[in-house]
Amino acid sequence: MPGDVLTEESLLRALEAVKDPDLGQSIVAMGMIKDVKIEDAGAKLAFTCELTTPACPVKEQIEKEIRDTVARAFPGVKALELAMTGKVRSNTTVSLGGGENYLPQIKNVVMVGAGKGGVGKSTVSVNLAAALKHLGATVGVLDLDVYGPSLPLMTGVRDKPKLQGETKIRPILAHGMEVMSMGFLVEPKQAMIWRGPILNGIVVQFLRDVLWSEADYLIVDLPPGTGDIPLSLAQSCASTGAVLVTTPQDVSLADVFRAKAMFDQMRTPVLGLIENMAGFYCPNCNHLHNIFKRGGGAEAAAEMQVPLLGEIPIEAEVSSSGDDGIPIVVRHPEGQAAKAFIAAAEKLAARISVQNLTGAQPAAAS
Repeated sequence: MPGDVLTEESLLRALEAVKDPDLGQSIVAMGMIKDVKIEDAGAKLAFTCELTTPACPVKEQIEKEIRDTVARAFPGVKALELAMTGKVRSNTTVSLGGGENYLPQIKNVVMVGAGKGGVGKSTVSVNLAAALKHLGATVGVLDLDVYGPSLPLMTGVRDKPKLQGETKIRPILAHGMEVMSMGFLVEPKQAMIWRGPILNGIVVQFLRDVLWSEADYLIVDLPPGTGDIPLSLAQSCASTGAVLVTTPQDVSLADVFRAKAMFDQMRTPVLGLIENMAGFYCPNCNHLHNIFKRGGGAEAAAEMQVPLLGEIPIEAEVSSSGDDGIPIVVRHPEGQAAKAFIAAAEKLAARISVQNLTGAQPAAAS
């Protein structure tokens, strides 16, 4: 009620009406309100609202509702110091088949896959990770595209990883993210010719023997198509889910359905779909031109009943930035493509928060 005496208890009662739009629950019930301080007989108020991710897409909306609620309920407050922070919640699933989780320090392992090559999956992986970092999360990137590792080029890393002890490897730091790739360990033009059992061993080594720090998200760039590596990864860590990448062409859209079927068989939730090369953004006329068909990604996402996380336009600087070893989100965060990556990262983070809150777990492997 307006004019209530300001106490921590009355503040929490008033804020119970404020809900996180994505999660559908009260910010008080979810324990988001912390560190309440009341001074000068209620004229000064300070507290923290800890969201479920620093990449929350509705952060500004929640902040406005909190400020409006305090103003209505406690008109005597003349100074409100509100800190909006974020703390990512851990994935609650288990590894496929209940095997050992080699990455307990990683809150959310997110696989990025595609039904075919050439759709820009690695570009999406690196920039999605950079976008989450840009939004305030701690992020790592693991390149498991062992046949064609592109992370060294796209991050500008030329150094070899350093050993710790006889068997452990320290990941390399690039653009504020820990990164690891087979491309760091072999010569640039060396051909990778490996069969299933060796691939499984490589996956386990990258999880078990790399000294990954604690992180909110580990983005894993998978090889294109359906094969052994996604299954090995799902069996070796508690994966939060997968992001699918496609382009607007029918051939790409047809293959992405196969990738969706693979993750379904692995009991791995598909967190959403990203349509890459969704039109060409012309820097001269500032308009988006549809080189390929329009709306294929949205139609595919609707048919698969997964969210469309984003439509990334073609922008010349995306390619040149990748060749220079600087993700477009890092080099030009105000560009159209970078903004699309950042928006997709916000939607992905929200999707992960919802899934972690519900505690949904994949069914046991058959």
